[in-house]
Amino acid sequence: MASPYIEIEVGDRVVKVTNPDKVYFPAIGATKRDLVTYYVSVGEGALRAMRERPTYLKRHPDGVGSEAIYQKRMPRHPDWIETVTVRFPSGRTADAFCPTEVAAIAWCANLGTIDFHPWHARRADLDHPDELRIDIDPQPGTSFEQARTVAFTAKEVLDELGMRGFPKTSGSRGVHVNVRIEPRWTFTEVRHAAIAFAREVERRTDLATTAWWKEERGEKVFIDYNQNARDRTVASAYSVRARPDGRVSAPVTWAELEDCDPGAFDLRTMPDRFAALGDVQREIDDRAFGIGTLLEWYDADERGDLPYPPNYPKMPGEPKRVQPSKARPSSGG
Repeated sequence: MASPYIEIEVGDRVVKVTNPDKVYFPAIGATKRDLVTYYVSVGEGALRAMRERPTYLKRHPDGVGSEAIYQKRMPRHPDWIETVTVRFPSGRTADAFCPTEVAAIAWCANLGTIDFHPWHARRADLDHPDELRIDIDPQPGTSFEQARTVAFTAKEVLDELGMRGFPKTSGSRGVHVNVRIEPRWTFTEVRHAAIAFAREVERRTDLATTAWWKEERGEKVFIDYNQNARDRTVASAYSVRARPDGRVSAPVTWAELEDCDPGAFDLRTMPDRFAALGDVQREIDDRAFGIGTLLEWYDADERGDLPYPPNYPKMPGEPKRVQPSKARPSSGG
């Protein structure tokens, strides 16, 4: 008879793993125990990416074949696990998970948390992001190869700006590039900087688009500037994704990104990689950059703002938030 639970030591804590033999990832036969021990094995890197950030949990208590529970409010938890109060665009608030130690991540994994989705601001100053997120998202008809090409165009822009970006696979078909920035600007300003950056990449390559409406994107790679708005999140570095093959959002070097296969990074292969290399993005916190030049680009661009996601209140300066094919034509004068 299978054990109803096991206990694993994580630092100074003991974390109970219930139903450890339940299969979570059927394509590779990986269990709940494998998920929890994975997060412990890459804990240093996972915690670096999430530390002190409000973090949402994407839970699949019965494995990837079960319906997801996207949880912004932290469920009942031991006293030693920390939370932080966040404010949503609606004005409502909630106490979100705030990782401060690897054991807390393991405890959440035991709840069936497969994906971790942190904010790009830290608990010390939730109104001023410390990360610019470049989310390179292939659209139907495009692939990881096109996303990779767009990522290297983004690197060209970053290099010219004197900024250092840290790439990772998204765990699906995309690429994320994170840039540490000084926590001096508001979410609105950081989002404007992201728009300016995305437009410059779009100008340099026909593969990229900043079109918010899917009907206008065509077979191009979308640079999702809205991932820089308040309360928007992406899967964290080292986060497992809810796929049958247990694929991981894997930090890579730029040299590795040139020819890596995102399918090669999963919860079976990453522990050995981490043991051999450590966190390849351990230097991400060494320097924070300014976004002044990007804001100058934004201010000089007559096109102005782009639409927010539909759940946000109408923002000052935002264009019409209506699908172009459904917009009423302007009346003639």
